[in-house]
Amino acid sequence: MRFELYRDAAGHWRWRLRAANGEVIADSAEGYVRREDCEHGIALVKGAAQASVVDMTLRLA
Repeated sequence: MRFELYRDAAGHWRWRLRAANGEVIADSAEGYVRREDCEHGIALVKGAAQASVVDMTLRLA
């Protein structure tokens, strides 16, 4: 897997995460004015690897 950092048509910074087969499996969903903010978004996703998984189908609404 790899993160790709790029600029969109509006000039904003974005990231996407590609699987080994080339498929995009996640993206920033928003453009950032500053590259540093975009890089921070990547760091947050990397840190989320330790997040727990909650099966919402087992919870009552």
